[in-house]
Amino acid sequence: MAKKTIISFVLLLLTGSFAWANEPQKPFKGYLYNSEYDVYIRMNLYDQDIIIPGQELFGQLPGYLSKNGTSYCWLFVTADVSNPKSAQLQVSNDYGSEDFTAKLTQEDDSTYVLQHLGGSVLKVPKNGKWQKLPNTLKFKKK
Repeated sequence: MAKKTIISFVLLLLTGSFAWANEPQKPFKGYLYNSEYDVYIRMNLYDQDIIIPGQELFGQLPGYLSKNGTSYCWLFVTADVSNPKSAQLQVSNDYGSEDFTAKLTQEDDSTYVLQHLGGSVLKVPKNGKWQKLPNTLKFKKK
């Protein structure tokens, strides 16, 4: 009886390991950070279930871009992940007054590039003024 239990346990462990190993990668889920501009992205472009802390009225979204020390953010309104290494984004500020399109590309396991494609200027508050961000930003996955 003990032998059957041990064999069943080992088979259960192996089955679980194979299921985990075969789970598809989700590169567009998680937290990305750019230390140069102190901005970050929180995202789940697959399930689109991100809630912005303190701004729950927007409901669940694919993600957002924000700057540390501020509540201002750019909302990912729509996200298309039809390519496994890049995503097309429609982005709006939290007032709804400005928007732009962007492409988020995975370069390797931990490096991502956000490229501004068109629309409003990507900017964040810094010391009471607006800081314009470059059209191409590199992020590291944390």
